[in-house]
Amino acid sequence: MHFNPYGGAAAHVAAALVNRGPASAAELLETIRATGMSLTALSEKDAAMVRDWAARLQEVFAERDAGTRADLVNRLLADAACRPYISRHDGKPAHLHYASEDAEGARRVQAYTAGGLAHLLCEDPSRMGMCASEGCAVVFVDTSRNGRRRFCSTRCATRVHVAEHRQRAASLSA
Repeated sequence: MHFNPYGGAAAHVAAALVNRGPASAAELLETIRATGMSLTALSEKDAAMVRDWAARLQEVFAERDAGTRADLVNRLLADAACRPYISRHDGKPAHLHYASEDAEGARRVQAYTAGGLAHLLCEDPSRMGMCASEGCAVVFVDTSRNGRRRFCSTRCATRVHVAEHRQRAASLSA
């Protein structure tokens, strides 16, 4: 499934930041750029803000109740001070940003990810989640065709399914 740029790439950046865990400014910048955001620098001060922000993003992915999830995203939007801004940078045609190109790195990340989660939540809230494998805290944006993803990876899904199979087999032989 394809989302608009904010619901797609921005939501993926949000998930990547949550899954990255503690990281240096350089590592966070690498993660942000690898998942589609064209940020060129991130100071140590900004990195600390992004790490704190990632913890709040994690709450959104982990929340199962749609109303509470919407409330969490609304708080992110308010705290990010998101507002539409038409940007024309790096030779790209005009496109929508939720923070000025001149804003600090952390503010741009906050606005981008809050906007992305808001779009995703409005388009299809079931497309964001946390791995259903016990003990796995990886979050994801579900871009599968049928939108029924429950696990972060094939490895986690297989682990759960094999354990369930073994449990059924043991109960049949008992």
